Amino acid sequence: MAKEYSFDISAKINMQSFKDAINLVDREVANRYDFKGTTYEVTYKEKEKQLVLVASSDNKLDALKDVVITKLLKQGLSSKVLEALKTEDSSGGNRKLTYKIVDYIESKEAKKITAEIKALKLKVNAQIEGDSIRVKGQKLDDLQKVIAHIRSMEWEAPLVFENMR
Repeated sequence: MAKEYSFDISAKINMQSFKDAINLVDREVANRYDFKGTTYEVTYKEKEKQLVLVASSDNKLDALKDVVITKLLKQGLSSKVLEALKTEDSSGGNRKLTYKIVDYIESKEAKKITAEIKALKLKVNAQIEGDSIRVKGQKLDDLQKVIAHIRSMEWEAPLVFENMR
């Protein structure tokens, strides 16, 4: 019997790297000249899987958002980890931006990914298993072609390819 290889496609993020990035944001913004004397806040709500940014104006909020994305990228995380939910007025004339932390593949997108894998017409089998997609095949080359093709496309979730066996 021939050996079967497999790997998983998921959207799990390294939460320690995420927390480190948020701590670095706090440290950098505290030392920035353009934030001296203004109110700002970066709050990570772990249970709700949300990141809340509060700043004194829209310009400061944009600057804060840029710092957050820069720190995430330096920690090796995708900017797709954050999905903006709403921007609203906050107390004291401040502006508040709430992000949802995306660490899963939605079922609609998972179906698109499996359809894309089947459209490659390689001898691989892709099936959705909970929060991830398991891809199995007889040849490692076929699995590597699948990874290259899926990586080359634009997806809403921050995809991670793991557990190659």
